[in-house]
Amino acid sequence: MLLELQFADKNFEAELEKLLARNLEVDSGGDDSVESSVKTIIATVRAQGDNAVIDYTRKLDNLDVAQASQLELPVAAIDAHIANVDDELTEALQAAAMRIREFHQKEVQQSWCYTESNGTRLGQNITAVDKVGVYVPGGKAAYPSSVLMTAIPAKVAGVGEIIMTVPTPNAEVNSAVIAAASIAGVDRIFTIGGAQAVAALAYGTETIPRVDKIVGPGNIYVATAKKMVFGDVGIDMIAGPSEVLIICDETADPDWVAMDLFAQAEHDELAQSMVITTSQSMAGKIQASVRQLLPEMERRKIIEKSLNTQGALILVDALNQAAEIANRIAPEHLQLMVKDAQALLGQVRHAGAIFVGKYSAEALGDYCAGPSHVLPTAGTARFSSPLGVYDFQKRSSIIQASMEGADEMAKIAAVLANCEGLTAHRRAAQYRLTRNAKPDA
Repeated sequence: MLLELQFADKNFEAELEKLLARNLEVDSGGDDSVESSVKTIIATVRAQGDNAVIDYTRKLDNLDVAQASQLELPVAAIDAHIANVDDELTEALQAAAMRIREFHQKEVQQSWCYTESNGTRLGQNITAVDKVGVYVPGGKAAYPSSVLMTAIPAKVAGVGEIIMTVPTPNAEVNSAVIAAASIAGVDRIFTIGGAQAVAALAYGTETIPRVDKIVGPGNIYVATAKKMVFGDVGIDMIAGPSEVLIICDETADPDWVAMDLFAQAEHDELAQSMVITTSQSMAGKIQASVRQLLPEMERRKIIEKSLNTQGALILVDALNQAAEIANRIAPEHLQLMVKDAQALLGQVRHAGAIFVGKYSAEALGDYCAGPSHVLPTAGTARFSSPLGVYDFQKRSSIIQASMEGADEMAKIAAVLANCEGLTAHRRAAQYRLTRNAKPDA
């Protein structure tokens, strides 16, 4: 079932590269059709505003709307959806939200400054982004957990207004998503999706406000649109298919390993589930558990295809080799199911989220552990981080020069400006010299 690789094999490097060489997004058919379509949608929304959003919503989501105001969920509709969610799910959403909020409150950065001996003050002013757009997939494939994981860090950061967009094809609204939005503190909800929603958030329309940053997952049209509007508006990341890498030794439970692999594989056929083990015996037990447990999975076909095309089982001689491979892969999720997980944790440099110990199932991180489950994929954990409060805060440098400090810095600045041939810079610095001498011509 799982492709088996051995670290000691001479072809290991080539085989691993082949396994990792996959697109960050769903295949668009090998042509530029998606990019061309998205470019047209963005241009049309920018030019026609509400009318374009209405037209695309009618055509793509089969919604009969006459004016853009119908696309915003009114308070009464939101309340009705909240009431439609059963008590058990409501309590679970509230409990998850509390844990997520508590974790992210510890990420909040505060403004700071220090004063030099000459009286010059330097520091940073930390402020929140004014408006954030949260994109949420809609219809049957809806994820209320993603609403909590994106909106709550923004709210904790102090974002002034959170605008959520969620497609409702054929008027199908997921009540749990709306309830999650209410719990997370979303301010306004618009029932639009796709590239047109991203364009509307990025540039604004007569009805939909322009935001400063767009976060949240979506299909290839949404991902492509986010890439195209980046620069005019901030984005969180371009996320690819979900992935997990499990490192285990002979102390792991093979059934637990198999189920954790399934938990990632059931997302979609492109999800990547891999395991590294130091035990040949454990490798065989994991393969056996996969074969035994797979038939009882509700999403068996998706899991099976994912494991067959994207899955792998890698055999190494020692855990330091496992850590080396993990750092090279830089997985979205990394599970350490080994006897001394804390020791192995010290060797990990690149991973989106690290689950330490056999009880730390990755599924807990998806829903309620606390940290946002919006994580870097496809090796981007080498240089990027999970979504957090810091993604919704900005830093402004503060420079308050004293007379003595200006005198000292002006001399330095004048020399450097002269080196670069920027004479106005040099003169501007020299004007502050306390000796009151005219700057050099």
